[in-house]
Amino acid sequence: MESDFLEFRCVGIENGGKIPIENTGRGQDISPEFVIENLSPKAKTLAVTLEDLSHSIKNFTHWIIWNIPAASKVEKGIEAGKEVVVLGYARQGIGYGVHRYAGPKPPKGKKHIYRFSVYALDCEIDLSSNSMKKAFLKKAQGHILQKGSITAEFE
Repeated sequence: MESDFLEFRCVGIENGGKIPIENTGRGQDISPEFVIENLSPKAKTLAVTLEDLSHSIKNFTHWIIWNIPAASKVEKGIEAGKEVVVLGYARQGIGYGVHRYAGPKPPKGKKHIYRFSVYALDCEIDLSSNSMKKAFLKKAQGHILQKGSITAEFE
């Protein structure tokens, strides 16, 4: 069960600010770096989601990755693939980016609000990389120690 708010910084993206072009589908589509400030010592893994809160599909998932070894930093530029070897075989599921980060790319001239969420869990989640956010959240229920979110806009 969630017990604490997870504090984190998304390098280059202020909460309530704008997402830099390099982190979007109109730029290099590079996942940002995350710096976790108050990670529980009980945390074993991290998960990250990116959702479009302005999309016609409620909280449209752009990206989901889980089983990142718990650490105070998640480096930018996570490579595409079902499993990310350099992150301890973390799994990237299915979102707008199938097994990869897919940054904001709203219709031209439209401003959308996006939410990055970071979860600290007490275990690894045994789930196929062909899973979506809903399946991850269901499987993670009861294992989420902390969760934090920031929102920012693009376009």
